[in-house]
Amino acid sequence: AFVVVFHQVQVFAIAGLCNSISIFSVSVPIQARRKQRKSVQMVGFKVHELRTKSKGDLLSQLKELKTELAALRVAKVTGGAPNKLSKIKEVRLSIAQVLTVIRQNQLKNLREAFNGKKYLPLDLRPKKTRAIRRKLTTHESSAKTSKKAKKDAYFPTRKYAIKA
Repeated sequence: AFVVVFHQVQVFAIAGLCNSISIFSVSVPIQARRKQRKSVQMVGFKVHELRTKSKGDLLSQLKELKTELAALRVAKVTGGAPNKLSKIKEVRLSIAQVLTVIRQNQLKNLREAFNGKKYLPLDLRPKKTRAIRRKLTTHESSAKTSKKAKKDAYFPTRKYAIKA
């Protein structure tokens, strides 16, 4: 049994519509939703394929995905087909994957540029915790003052051998 629920949704300048539109959403039984989830297909690319593309290709693909997402959202507001509504999640996931690959490539290039330099940008440094980042390095903690170095030189620790 399906239950139909009507909503009043305000649409602002989407596809030239500036008035309120009456749409309906259909609540589907749980069994039908489970079947629907299994039949859903991915938008159509794998992350290892994205890594081989250039930055321009990735940006153009991102632009296409964002326009597709905008179209799907318009279809959602105007009462589109259920398969379009389920595709919104996949398109959002694809956008996240493309943005992640762009960011990873950016960081890889930065690491190569700053390799061997004294200072690194903050986002390339290891995160760890604030306390660990402020802790003295092993070199700093093992350093001695000149007074302590002289004292150790003049009064070395004595070694005793016991004859049994």
